[in-house]
Amino acid sequence: MRKSDLMLTIPQAQFRVLSLRFTAGDLERLNHRHLVYGLLVTWAAGIGRYWDHPDPYLIQSLGLGSLCVTFALGLFLYLILWPLRPSNWSLTHLYTFVSLTALPALLYAVPVERFFSFNVARSANVWFLITIAVWRVAMLSRYLSRQTGLSGGVLVAALLLPLALVVVVLSLLNLEQVVFDLMAGLREEGGTTNDEAYEFLFFFSMLCFIALPVLLLAYAVAVWRQWRSNSIR
Repeated sequence: MRKSDLMLTIPQAQFRVLSLRFTAGDLERLNHRHLVYGLLVTWAAGIGRYWDHPDPYLIQSLGLGSLCVTFALGLFLYLILWPLRPSNWSLTHLYTFVSLTALPALLYAVPVERFFSFNVARSANVWFLITIAVWRVAMLSRYLSRQTGLSGGVLVAALLLPLALVVVVLSLLNLEQVVFDLMAGLREEGGTTNDEAYEFLFFFSMLCFIALPVLLLAYAVAVWRQWRSNSIR
């Protein structure tokens, strides 16, 4: 078999990741080319998110903020899951996959404010945010189930605990509304907010607060079982 037959092209990898059709074999064939491509898409999405912002920071206008967030969240996820002893757990591979989930974030660059009224554009941006977030969580869930060998309650804890921790920490620091505004493009004269959007944000934050103790307990039990199982072998 030729070497080219074993290669997963960038368009193939991108389509399979976005369509949630990738297999463990597809993940094995990801390499540095896919990482470079994914980081370029992440960089472009970062630029697109702030290209029409009236007063962005330099790091935001250059798209570097999205790259920093990607590396920080990837490292956070890697360290959180490491005690669970996932198989084939590689930080570089995780970064490669996470970068391949960045393409939907280009929706943030759509200048809906120029085609619709402010309220309609604001609602569209909120729905962009929710859609992209759910889509990327679904892709990450499939990645963990295909790449790490985790399943059942362990997989649920591995997926939801990092997400809940991020939301809770942002809430405790009172940063969740700032992040929500920046991600969803909620910029309005006088600093007023979208009540429906923030009702959803408040509900989601409270849900994470309630779920966090349960997820921490499930995570602790899963870690104990994994280490006990390895010590017996």
